[in-house]
Amino acid sequence: MQPSNAYTVGFAAAVCLVCSVFVSGSAVSLKERQDINRTLDRQKKVLQVAGLMQEGEKLSPEAIQSAYETRIIPKAIDMKTGAPADNVDVTTYDMEKYSKDPATSYAIADNDAKIKRLPNEVLVYEVKSDAGGVDQVIIPIEGPGLWSTLYGYVALSTSDYNTVKGLTFYRHAETPGLGGEVDNPGWKAKWPGRKVYGADGDVAIRVVKGAAGTTSEAPYAVDGLSGATLTSNGVTKSMQFWLGDEGFRPYIDRARGQ
Repeated sequence: MQPSNAYTVGFAAAVCLVCSVFVSGSAVSLKERQDINRTLDRQKKVLQVAGLMQEGEKLSPEAIQSAYETRIIPKAIDMKTGAPADNVDVTTYDMEKYSKDPATSYAIADNDAKIKRLPNEVLVYEVKSDAGGVDQVIIPIEGPGLWSTLYGYVALSTSDYNTVKGLTFYRHAETPGLGGEVDNPGWKAKWPGRKVYGADGDVAIRVVKGAAGTTSEAPYAVDGLSGATLTSNGVTKSMQFWLGDEGFRPYIDRARGQ
């Protein structure tokens, strides 16, 4: 005997209910693990852009956390003034979350990087040298790619706050082999030694079409990504916004003065 329509619908509904409870339960139970992995991945990317961990290097979670806690100093700063912000818990701060909340962010004018709002406070990461001082600062950046937003970090030397020490992207959805080459260690190796600000004080660094040359030949230019003009342009727009007046320029000017 064929089951009735009511039985079929009821059975399907019951299966969907059981599956939804299972999926919801799994999401809740795994949230803590997901948060731990997300924090660990951020720490790994910070260590990589600082040159304290090599691309592809396999370290245990304990080793990554130890290196991070030993060499990295996260600091909260006021986005508008660049001054220290003492009311922020640097262990739990989420820049993306606070950027979306009107209570913890502010709207800005249209810009090439397509940034709509900025958080009132943001984290930067100071890097301890072997001698115990601070020789780098790592700044979060984001900007438009072809298919997605590019999220990354740029490291600057604290000797002049003008020399790039490293660049990495920790999240994007660009096409593998094209825009996805922002992850290529060979391309990222072209950034150290490049200069950010030109003689007029404006942000001059950019990704150019084709080969740029060495740091001495083209201090403000980096090779373009073959077949990925929009992604290359997005990297330029990201660097120019976040290192400019609307971004971290107040913090950099303040740090230079100190």
